[in-house]
Amino acid sequence: MSIEEITLDKLDPQAFIAAQAEAIADSVGGELAINALSGGVDSAVVTMLGHRAIGERLKTYFIENGLMREGESEQIAGWFKALGVRVEIVDASESFFAALKGVTDPEEKREKGITQVFYKDVFARLVRESGARVLLQGTNYTDVEETAAGVKRQHNVFEQIGIDPEEAFGYRVLEPILQLRKPAVRAVARALGLPEAIAERPPFPGPALAARVIGEVTRERVAIVRKATRIVEEELAGSGAFQYLAILHEDMVTGIRESRREFGRQIEVRCWESEDAVTATPTELPFATLRRLGDRITAEVPGVVSVTYNVAAKPPSCIEAV
Repeated sequence: MSIEEITLDKLDPQAFIAAQAEAIADSVGGELAINALSGGVDSAVVTMLGHRAIGERLKTYFIENGLMREGESEQIAGWFKALGVRVEIVDASESFFAALKGVTDPEEKREKGITQVFYKDVFARLVRESGARVLLQGTNYTDVEETAAGVKRQHNVFEQIGIDPEEAFGYRVLEPILQLRKPAVRAVARALGLPEAIAERPPFPGPALAARVIGEVTRERVAIVRKATRIVEEELAGSGAFQYLAILHEDMVTGIRESRREFGRQIEVRCWESEDAVTATPTELPFATLRRLGDRITAEVPGVVSVTYNVAAKPPSCIEAV
């Protein structure tokens, strides 16, 4: 890769903020720009850098794709309203589920079901309607590294793999945190004054819960993994782990309820220790915690009869399943 990483030990957060704000202002000039805020620390940092650089000429959107966690759009819009940033919520869920219909291959999900809808449909329309010519997004160093290495196609990587966004989608893309991995992004978030709830928020994939459904992504299946995700995040919020998540498996498995056989769903829980998401090891959670997760998920998520815990490290495993 030709990108020069700025490692955490070499990072001067305030100098980085000043340099990126100046670069954004120079690149956008007198035009309008847009950005999509997902609620993760990457997009949050880019949002604040953009607003510091060009103020109200940056229009910030939350794309409700139907794949987010419970109450995500309202929570994120509320957080940023308190920071003086207006966030417009755009409901594009019908477009995403239509594109994901019948798709089971992981790479096809990311490319056809997520990337193409985000950039060719949703963002292209917002660019046309707003008059903006520039999109700011939170691609980080690890996103590009994994895509370039062929581990998995990150939905927000273009120029580094030979795709010209202006030619493909009709607008330019700026990536202010491209040189940073997650720990460095968090350091910049703190320097920007973002609250801990945002700066230290566990990573969440760009394809959202579509990355946590093995097999076809439907509203029904997303609803199952969404409920399991809420329970996992509630139970493991105090674990200090790098990331924790729930995955919905494809096959039905045999279970028993009220002394009768029940074919139901299987949820896999993953919890990771990592510094930079390049390598990771499963957190050695107490067995009582695992039992509580199993009891709550099978009791509170309709149709789930089995809960498992991942014990394979990255590599050869990966943090996300899809």
